[in-house]
Amino acid sequence: MKNIILLLFLFIGLQSFAQQEKPLVQFSGVIYDADSNSVVPYVTIRNVTDNGKSSSANYKGYFSFVVHEGDSIVFSSVGYKKLELIIPTKVKDKKFTAIIKIKPDNIELPMVTVFPWASVDEFKKEFLSMKFADDDLEIAMKNLSKSSLRELSANLPRDGQEYRSNSFQSNHYNLSNKNMVQTNPLLNPFAWGALIKQIMDGDKRRADD
Repeated sequence: MKNIILLLFLFIGLQSFAQQEKPLVQFSGVIYDADSNSVVPYVTIRNVTDNGKSSSANYKGYFSFVVHEGDSIVFSSVGYKKLELIIPTKVKDKKFTAIIKIKPDNIELPMVTVFPWASVDEFKKEFLSMKFADDDLEIAMKNLSKSSLRELSANLPRDGQEYRSNSFQSNHYNLSNKNMVQTNPLLNPFAWGALIKQIMDGDKRRADD
């Protein structure tokens, strides 16, 4: 039994030593959508071989970190299928660059119909008591009734077209009367004469009566 335990410890030690002896590689790349060829940002990258160490791509889908030759790298992101990549051995210049393309993971969910009633009986009750809207003719007659037009005239503000028309009329009136002299009727002798004549005519009628 002791020999078996010693062999297990020896095997684990040799495996760890072999892992440490694997050459290091600078692993870099960009992650794309396999269907649209658009960049997929913030993808989670996990090194399964090296105790599940995790990293992530940036907002442009770019990543770069150190791995060992032969490591198994898993790419995962929400809405995409997982992709596993094994780092090749005997890499030149200790640098490995790859373009990663992950496929969208489309999940079809069963159709769900939402009703605003708790039961079918409540739906039937609400449907039977439903009030249908008026037809187009009745709606038009209500909108054109005197009470409706009076309320709209009192509460509806003027639009830009009305303001523009009033402004144009006001400017036109001011330009038309710009050169005309505005006289004061109190200084008009003819107006005073007409007023005196009306007063005298009124006194004569009272005397005749």
